[in-house]
Amino acid sequence: MSSKVPKSGGLSVLDRNTSGCINVFEKIDSFGDLNGPKGSSQLSSTPNNSCHISFPTSKCGGARGHDDISMLTDVRKMTPTPTTGLHILHVPKKVLAQLKALLKLKQSFTNAEALDSWKPGTDPCDKNNRWLGIVCQKQIVRGLLLGETNLSGNIDVEALSQLSGLRKLSFRSNSFSGPIPEFNRMGALKALYLSANQFSGEIPSNYFDKMQSLKKLWLSGNRFSGEIPSSIMHLHHLIELHLENNQFSGPIPSLNQSTLQSLHLSNNSLKGEIPGTLSRFNASSFKGNSELCGEKLSKPCNQATNNSSSSNNRASIGTHRNLDSHSKSISMWIMISSIVLLVIMIIAIFFICQYQQSRRAAIESFDEPSLGRRISSDSKKSFELSRRGSSIRRGSIMGKRVGDLTMVNDDKGEFGIADLMKATAEMLGNGPLGSSYKAMMANELTVVVKRIKEMNKIGKDGFDAEVKRLGRLRHKNILTLLAYHYRKEEKLFVYEYIPTGSLLYLLHGDRGLARAELTWPVRLKIVHGVAQGLNYLHTELGSFDLPHGDLKSSNILINTDHEPILTGYGFYSLMNNTHAVQALIALKSPEAVQNHQVTPQCDVYCLGIVILEIVTGKFPSQYLNDGKGGIDILQWVKSAIAEGREVELYDPDIIASTEDSISSMKELIHVGAACVESNPQQRINIREVVRRIEELIQKHNEGGTQGQTGQTTTSQ
Repeated sequence: MSSKVPKSGGLSVLDRNTSGCINVFEKIDSFGDLNGPKGSSQLSSTPNNSCHISFPTSKCGGARGHDDISMLTDVRKMTPTPTTGLHILHVPKKVLAQLKALLKLKQSFTNAEALDSWKPGTDPCDKNNRWLGIVCQKQIVRGLLLGETNLSGNIDVEALSQLSGLRKLSFRSNSFSGPIPEFNRMGALKALYLSANQFSGEIPSNYFDKMQSLKKLWLSGNRFSGEIPSSIMHLHHLIELHLENNQFSGPIPSLNQSTLQSLHLSNNSLKGEIPGTLSRFNASSFKGNSELCGEKLSKPCNQATNNSSSSNNRASIGTHRNLDSHSKSISMWIMISSIVLLVIMIIAIFFICQYQQSRRAAIESFDEPSLGRRISSDSKKSFELSRRGSSIRRGSIMGKRVGDLTMVNDDKGEFGIADLMKATAEMLGNGPLGSSYKAMMANELTVVVKRIKEMNKIGKDGFDAEVKRLGRLRHKNILTLLAYHYRKEEKLFVYEYIPTGSLLYLLHGDRGLARAELTWPVRLKIVHGVAQGLNYLHTELGSFDLPHGDLKSSNILINTDHEPILTGYGFYSLMNNTHAVQALIALKSPEAVQNHQVTPQCDVYCLGIVILEIVTGKFPSQYLNDGKGGIDILQWVKSAIAEGREVELYDPDIIASTEDSISSMKELIHVGAACVESNPQQRINIREVVRRIEELIQKHNEGGTQGQTGQTTTSQ
């Protein structure tokens, strides 16, 4: 629709989606310094059902008046009226309503420094300057994600309720306190995240009656008390319910929703029997509630009743016996009970130790030990990494001294078995391929020695030819083999030691300075380097069925310039098939698992997982042999893309520091998703991956330059 000038003169900007006139008069009129004396603006309706706001030309003819008003009302052009002293604007209803509601909400926060991007005169849904935490769809605010923004105060629910299109609301990890606000006034909400605040008190039993669209409810890590609201039973679309780490008491409601996939009620004061409808969930969902009972907890609910009844019977019989006999009976009962309890405790401790040992072994087997970073796991399945190695005696790298090393790359100098035997050695760990050691030789060269036993797929001549080919590789993103040693019982591979560690450690290790350096431009650089390195391997090792075979974040070293260096490649053709299936991540690709089809596209599948890991900052469950632990990153991404919720996938650390990179994050998510297509025929190839990443980086750099210029101009 084109702009039209009314007969009275002025400017008319019509919005196709506007229906009806809204009361925005007081908002525009509050700009007294722009529009003349406060109260001089005028509001009227038009035959087109648009809003006319009139204000004196004399006060808005300058650049400041034009900029503020045009941004506020999303006006595309402003033309002074030649015949009258007024400008007439047609204001888009939804834009102003959302703007007004959000600014009012911001005023209710005590600590709102994180919301500096929420400014009058800007559009919350502007693709080039979107407000922090705002998720829009067709100019409508659909999500408000304000987690970890250090907010406090009294949340203005009245303002929130004006966002009629809002479907997802998150205030997680802030400092809000007091009773739960009246979020139930927003019946269309599909997701509510209030975890890790200081909310307290009881939640009314009927609180959720009018929230029938709710699918995800996270209230964990607060101080809520009283019984779990019974109205949760009536949320028929509920998928996730997290109430752990509160003070809820009483019985667990009979939650019989077939849609429920994630349930966490641990560490409360719940009591009684676990409903049979929840038997499909693990015992960890209910732990930390001492008065809960049920088969799931291996704690029969009739135990206490039976014990009490049995004691009463004995007491009744004892009245007909003398006191000595009664005392002996009680003593015997106490002794037997103590023995039984002791046996139960010993058995429980045994199984707990076995479980922890098996979990530790499974998780540690993921981490390629050449990195000197081992993943450990506690009962909560959190993943932390350790820098510690364990010292070993000199010369224990080899079982015994036989033969010599074959040098395939003398760029770092020449050395032999004798030099390694004399080196100070430190064991870095055990992985699915074998053991790794760090060795510092007398010439001050530090190397990593991989010791692998299960590698007799081909004879010595074929082995020598394949490995020497690996030694000829030269690329900035490839860690080239220096030397190797062949014995039928075991093989040694010697590489340069990279002290800065792996991508795995940077992403999932301590949250210190190294993690803080993983800005969005740095992550783009890493993704680009990984793709370039893999493309080089696919070119130089084109005859290999699987040029890399084990691409994962622990096999990507990061140097001091944040340049990625690939290691752990080229072993598939040397390994026994049975061991390869257990040890190599590429053989977990769908075609390898289902059809035993092994091609270079399996490497692209692994690259996709790495890309998604870098963007989300999450540890993929695909790295673990049993798939237990971490995040099923493929399913998470697939679901988010299908529902247009990509913004949920981005690592909060990069969102907080880079507001203008959302579009490139989304594009990279889609590149990663294209790499993990289950059908290898539909999966993009490595050259296409490199091309799309380079295009993305170019657009990001151009946009970043413009964005910085714009910010500088604004600040001036």
